[in-house]
Amino acid sequence: MKQPEEMHVAVLAGGPGSEREVSLASAEGVVGALEGKVARVTLVDVRGSDFQLPEGTDIGFNVIHGTFGEDGALQREMEKRGVLYTGARALSSEVAFDKVTSKKRFLAEDVSTPASEVVLLDAGNVGPGSVGIPCVVKPPREGSSVGVHLVENEEEWEAAIADAGKYSNDVLVEQLIRGKELTVGIVGDEVLPVIHIKPRSGFYDISNKYPWMTGEGGTDYICPADLPEDVTREVQAQALKAHQSLGIEVYSRVDVLLCEDTNQPFVLEVNTIPGMTESSLLPKAAAAAGMNYATLCLKIIKLSFNFG
Repeated sequence: MKQPEEMHVAVLAGGPGSEREVSLASAEGVVGALEGKVARVTLVDVRGSDFQLPEGTDIGFNVIHGTFGEDGALQREMEKRGVLYTGARALSSEVAFDKVTSKKRFLAEDVSTPASEVVLLDAGNVGPGSVGIPCVVKPPREGSSVGVHLVENEEEWEAAIADAGKYSNDVLVEQLIRGKELTVGIVGDEVLPVIHIKPRSGFYDISNKYPWMTGEGGTDYICPADLPEDVTREVQAQALKAHQSLGIEVYSRVDVLLCEDTNQPFVLEVNTIPGMTESSLLPKAAAAAGMNYATLCLKIIKLSFNFG
């Protein structure tokens, strides 16, 4: 294995999906972090499977969020070309990207997760079924809270279904857990400090995640989260169990809701390509654990060589 200072790293960014702009922002950060740490770093704007890798690429650093980058498609393309890439492999990427499939894995491995039901929109007159209202409606295969709605009444249900239905015929309906929004980064075997996500209004939707992109919203982040020690340990334990239940390699970021009444953590999903701008959540958690941004990027590269 080459040492980092000998490597040519291609940072794979953009993608054809709804999170393209976020991915390009992540890529800028990774390129900046790796410059001077590796022999050469090149940004590759990926729009589909016909992307061109620079000659002599040793590894592709994947920061394509959502469609193509996070769903296993890019991973299979890289494997077909015989080029190493960072992060989760094709199968675990595909499983984690599909919220319905990952939910089944969580339940099979006794991961605490909200009750849910899948609604098929071509079945005609659809309702929230056994989950009832209030609930959360989300497309199963999108990221960055795209198409996600908190539903408090029948009127909001109709609007939520109409919007989520733009992305797929099947829609995931989840029990609404009221409480703290948390996230936990995992890098290799290390579980990072818990981050408490506090949107300034509403919930952690795309405008609150990326106010620089939408021109509205905003969120405060507390890391480490101000939680009792035993609650912190349980949140981290559930996050690690969720990560392992999906067979994820290298790293991830696990989103968790902490019930305000019981302090029970509920895992929502596992992100295999979390945001990687310098101010994103995984780098924030890594910094709280004493790992700076460049070190985090290099560690992801080194860990990924174990799965080449």
